[in-house]
Amino acid sequence: MQTKFTLELADIKALAAGAEAEALKNNWAVTIAIVDDGGHLLWLQRLDGAAAISAHIAPAKANTAAMGRRESKIYEDIINGGRVSFLSAPALEGMLEGGVPIMKDGQCLGAIGVSGAKSTEDAQIAKAGLAAIGL
Repeated sequence: MQTKFTLELADIKALAAGAEAEALKNNWAVTIAIVDDGGHLLWLQRLDGAAAISAHIAPAKANTAAMGRRESKIYEDIINGGRVSFLSAPALEGMLEGGVPIMKDGQCLGAIGVSGAKSTEDAQIAKAGLAAIGL
């Protein structure tokens, strides 16, 4: 039987704090979502001024990154590259840049998704969260 890494509450809080710090440093009003490896919501934080819709988009981006074990931008690129049939992929709703998987030693622990700024900025915020826990 294999050993599996999992996110603990302290990890989740550190991820969120790192992402929040990056967003606040740049004055970006965003929502930050963290999910486990099955895409189940563990954390949702909507910063002051973030659009209401971002509270739906951030978890969807995180879910897509966790389920696919890769950044959600990859799916956006596939669709923008002309493979629009990929829009019919089941259970993937957040096929936009800003979802980043949380990987450790080749295992996916979950993902962080951000929405509310430009998509590249959303990804920057998510990656700042990962950096806060050394990943």
